[in-house]
Amino acid sequence: MQTVDLGYAITSACLATNECDKIANALSAGAVARSRAGARHLMANPIVAALANSDRLIELAEEWVGGMAVPFRATLFEKSRRTNWLIPWHQDTALPLTTRFERKGWGPWSEKAGATYAHAPDWALSRVVALRVHLDDSNADNGALRVIPGSHIQGVLTDQGVLRYVSTHAEVACLTQRGGVIAMRPLLIHSSSKVQSIEPRQVLHIEYADSLNLGDDIQLAVV
Repeated sequence: MQTVDLGYAITSACLATNECDKIANALSAGAVARSRAGARHLMANPIVAALANSDRLIELAEEWVGGMAVPFRATLFEKSRRTNWLIPWHQDTALPLTTRFERKGWGPWSEKAGATYAHAPDWALSRVVALRVHLDDSNADNGALRVIPGSHIQGVLTDQGVLRYVSTHAEVACLTQRGGVIAMRPLLIHSSSKVQSIEPRQVLHIEYADSLNLGDDIQLAVV
């Protein structure tokens, strides 16, 4: 990982073209239940689980979370001219959990596709990193990830706080070719635009923590 923690890093050519083909085929509309935006809760998919637990992704995640990295959530995001949407500036603060509980800093709670979620405090989110595996090229015209470098150190912000921070800091577009992986901390402020070209953008977003047990009987769910 780079010496200065900007909250993100890009690793090019992490996966070969044939590997991207295999994963994309395994996650096609006929193979998994898809929504307009992609598919949730893919850790039960054997091909996704094998990739998430592969040495190269585990090693990348360990650079961010410490001596051990455990995958717990996998989500497919797909943008195209047919499935197109804008993602405003935000932080990723919700985590899947095995049970509900009452703790300061946790909540509100919700249910997503049968899994229990809560918005988490910054100390828990600091133990998590996402690896965004690009199954297509990500460029300026197909809704590439945009980030505000270093913004994750601000902790959990309100929606208004996010917009204030964005208004005074420069953004960076995270461009990478197919097979590239972008590591990103959950609290990094990020967004993405609509697709402007005919080229689709599929990203397999896999999240890792240093442990499924966050302490005080708080347990991440594997989804």
